[in-house]
Amino acid sequence: MRAPRPLALLAALLVPALAGAAPAAPPPPATPPARVVSMNLCTDQLAMLLAAPGQLVSVSHLARDPQMSAMVAEAAAYPTNRGRAEEVYLMRPDLVLAGTYDGPPVAMLARLGVPVVTLAPPTSLAETRAAIRTIGQALGRAPAAEAMLAQFDARLARLAHPAGEGAPLAATWGPNGYSAGAESLAGDVLKTAGFALMSERLGMAGSGTVPLETLVLADPALIVTGRRFPGASRAEETLIHPALTHLHARPIEIPDADWACGIPQVLDALATLAEARAALAATAAQP
Repeated sequence: MRAPRPLALLAALLVPALAGAAPAAPPPPATPPARVVSMNLCTDQLAMLLAAPGQLVSVSHLARDPQMSAMVAEAAAYPTNRGRAEEVYLMRPDLVLAGTYDGPPVAMLARLGVPVVTLAPPTSLAETRAAIRTIGQALGRAPAAEAMLAQFDARLARLAHPAGEGAPLAATWGPNGYSAGAESLAGDVLKTAGFALMSERLGMAGSGTVPLETLVLADPALIVTGRRFPGASRAEETLIHPALTHLHARPIEIPDADWACGIPQVLDALATLAEARAALAATAAQP
């Protein structure tokens, strides 16, 4: 492994503001990286699932956030970082895993000669599969990634019930009326579970806010909310608005952590939705 460069050089390189696109993912390494640092919640979790023992040396602080991470217990075994270029560089990584929104730190690390693999936020289950394969290849753990994909595909096949004509209408309902659009991971999971999307009927491709009145008029069969935590913000008051009690919708909770990232645990959200769809079908079949 290369020797650390002097701190003076690091300080000099950290001064300028950097711009430009993140570097492209390198090809699978001839020798697996020995010291991997992840600075993104989604790459954190994929790396914890796929890395060889001792290969992953740090994950982002978000990996320990129970509101966002599905692997809080596993993350406790790793030192955390806050995604700052100087902090990550001094860990002497021979590979950094990052998100596409980590632009300035990634550009700085690239300037310092650190290999970086970036992942875009997944917007579908297909992109989740691709992310698993990408991280597996980057870590030199392609066989482990393929084994994980085989398990993923088998479970997905058991749970999938693609939406057809007459599919029950579902809406996700978050703080400030935030609702998942068709071109989002949550939207794709809902459709895979056999639901039609309220947001799609409203013409929303991406996710965005929906007025409470619009939700009430849409009269969905299912309303999906996230799990509330102590010390909730005023933005979350929309989750318990009295108007929601007058809807006929079946309410369910899916933790944000289950589908915040393209990881195998996203199928836990699909399983919850599959149970809800079956319950709705059973209710509709009653005389």
